[in-house]
Amino acid sequence: MAVLTEEQSMLRDAAKSWVQEKSPVTAFRKMRDSGAELGYDVAAWNEMAEMGWAGVIIPEEYGGSDFGYLSLGLVLEETGRTLTASPLLASALGGASAIILGGSDAQKSAWLSKIAEGAAIATLAVDEGPHHRPDKVATTVSGGKLSGKKSFVLEGMAANVFVVSAISGGAVELYLVAADAPGVTRTKLNLADSRGAANVSFDNVAVSDADKLTGGAALLEKTLDRARAGISAEMLGAAVQAFEVTLDYLKTRVQFGQVIGSFQALQHRAAKMFTELELSRSAVEAALSAIDNDAPDVPELVSLAKAKMGDTFHLVSNEMVQMHGGIGMTDAHDAGFYLKRARAAEAAFGNQAFHRDRYARIQGY
Repeated sequence: MAVLTEEQSMLRDAAKSWVQEKSPVTAFRKMRDSGAELGYDVAAWNEMAEMGWAGVIIPEEYGGSDFGYLSLGLVLEETGRTLTASPLLASALGGASAIILGGSDAQKSAWLSKIAEGAAIATLAVDEGPHHRPDKVATTVSGGKLSGKKSFVLEGMAANVFVVSAISGGAVELYLVAADAPGVTRTKLNLADSRGAANVSFDNVAVSDADKLTGGAALLEKTLDRARAGISAEMLGAAVQAFEVTLDYLKTRVQFGQVIGSFQALQHRAAKMFTELELSRSAVEAALSAIDNDAPDVPELVSLAKAKMGDTFHLVSNEMVQMHGGIGMTDAHDAGFYLKRARAAEAAFGNQAFHRDRYARIQGY
């Protein structure tokens, strides 16, 4: 486990107490059952923004705390525990990262302070098919007009601005496109994990050099790596919580006159989950720390973390359902929520196969 500063420990503890008090899994269930249009509780998001979470990685001059990616990862881990749905990952991490890394002074002034206070939501619009393939870009900019379609855009219905990848002059570039710009159409998606997502189409949307971020394909990869590390942290929190709930059940459920946790086969499976979670935590924290330190090995550490975390959350969510038996199969129990979140999070920003392949290519295999 990473050695935290006093401020980071305080941030984590504050996040832990808030999610348990204000955003338990029962709140997520209530949001899902209400059919919330945006896929999250707006009042809860406003509270998160008031606590400064939306500005953790944003420079102080734009109203943030410039507290780093590991710090934001600590918050995401706690929100992951209770499956808190919010734009924190998409906006405060994905969208904000692109603007921080590649934005002009004018672009930063226009958006970062709004993102930091939760008044605006930014999100990445980079994928165009059913799978994460950011290098496959058919969206184009020609004659000052951007046209194309983006799929599975996280918080796509709530976003105020999209960071859109497009081919311009034969190269990949990123553009800031306001969600209310003429020619932008979004269609809500109903995902298994009940989060907010949309397909977004751009039909001859006017863009100029003032909308373009600096950095092209390299900026896209850097931004995606920050989003991948962030979602890995959220997955870690959800997987740890799923494991702890399952462990409590093993200690209390009596079958054949014995607590089922006394059965050696279940003990071995619990030990396997614990070991995998500890390894995953090391990988996730190494990736976030590498980003903070601007280390040269960020890409491989991020792919390692996302692939490892995907496998671990997949395992733990399966075991949670299986070890709870019949009740684990019902919607009345929370196990299904963790299983669905695991599957959606695995696919977001590249699944295990994508990141194993990327890791191998970076290492020259």
